[in-house]
Amino acid sequence: MTRKINFGAIAVYYVIAVICRYIAVKTDLLSGIENGYAQILLRGVGPALGAFAAIKLFSLSNPLSLKGIYKTAALPFLVYWILPAFLIAGTDYFMTGKFPILLMFTVLVYGLLEEIGWRGFLQEQLKSLPTFTSTVIIAILWFIWHVNIEMNTQYMVFLGIIFFGTWGIGKIYKKTGSLLAVAGVHSLNNFFRNGIHDREFILIVVLLAVWIGFVIMYDRKKKPSLTQETV
Repeated sequence: MTRKINFGAIAVYYVIAVICRYIAVKTDLLSGIENGYAQILLRGVGPALGAFAAIKLFSLSNPLSLKGIYKTAALPFLVYWILPAFLIAGTDYFMTGKFPILLMFTVLVYGLLEEIGWRGFLQEQLKSLPTFTSTVIIAILWFIWHVNIEMNTQYMVFLGIIFFGTWGIGKIYKKTGSLLAVAGVHSLNNFFRNGIHDREFILIVVLLAVWIGFVIMYDRKKKPSLTQETV
């Protein structure tokens, strides 16, 4: 039986997400907040608030699982959060003498707030659609949510990045069902706001290789046990 798409819930989710984003980045309403880490989190809180509101208002059965397919949340937390935080912060300390571990976890929490909405809620709501269709819809809505309305070359490149990011993170979410996992992958882009140079590129490749390998290994490990249970 094909699951119906709850367009009302999606509308509520998206309106709340966009309003929160607009207030955070386009107005001075939050200018009194001096804590830089709090400002980072407020820019990304909209999708999470929208998801929780839509689920509550429409009484949706939505998983929003931190652990996903894993037995406990500790495993994805270790692989997708602790590993990148200490690898990136440790490399930064080695190169600059600074150890920005608090910033690392702030960025990861920011990614989680977004992923609660984009994958945990919206991808779940659209999962009855073909993958390409749902990817296009999520990518366009995600792009607009950033309050980017100029249609120049720079933003077209950004839209392309958003599309491939939606596809890639969506694949991880389908495989793991874990918000911790997709938040870690999502945060890679936000870790390197000053551009991607040789060091950043190497770190991205290493982390992606570890994560993809981990997903494949866990998937293979899980399949034999499922086969045994059905025999």
